[in-house]
Amino acid sequence: MNIKLSELSTDDLINLYPSLLNELKKREIIRTKNIIGELGEYLAKEYYDRNPKLPMLQLGIKSTKNIDAISTISGNMTGVFQSIPIEDDGKVYFEYLIVVMFDKDYQLKSIYELSWDIFLKYRKIKKPENKYHIFMSKEVIGEAKKIL
Repeated sequence: MNIKLSELSTDDLINLYPSLLNELKKREIIRTKNIIGELGEYLAKEYYDRNPKLPMLQLGIKSTKNIDAISTISGNMTGVFQSIPIEDDGKVYFEYLIVVMFDKDYQLKSIYELSWDIFLKYRKIKKPENKYHIFMSKEVIGEAKKIL
């Protein structure tokens, strides 16, 4: 089915959005209101599941701390990692961070895997949240494993 969005009225186009969200939730593509993050997780999991050379990803239950190690970005900076404390407690909070990058039109651009050690090496404090994030610089991309 090919819907010609340009042929829809403004009201029909606006009303399409809630229907689309409901269908994405019904199909368990998204689970929360973080649509871009959820789409990134879904696309990463689908890509890993289809590639037998990659490990199986298991998405965390929404709001589960330290499980969600997938970050979706449309620029070069991840969101903050809420559950990782600023004080170094010696714990490893995830094995790999999967970074899903979209282009400016939100088309899947690339997927990278960062180990915990790479995360520790390049993490930065984001103000005012006072939480860690990663800037996907050339150096980080050079050390990360490119999946897609």
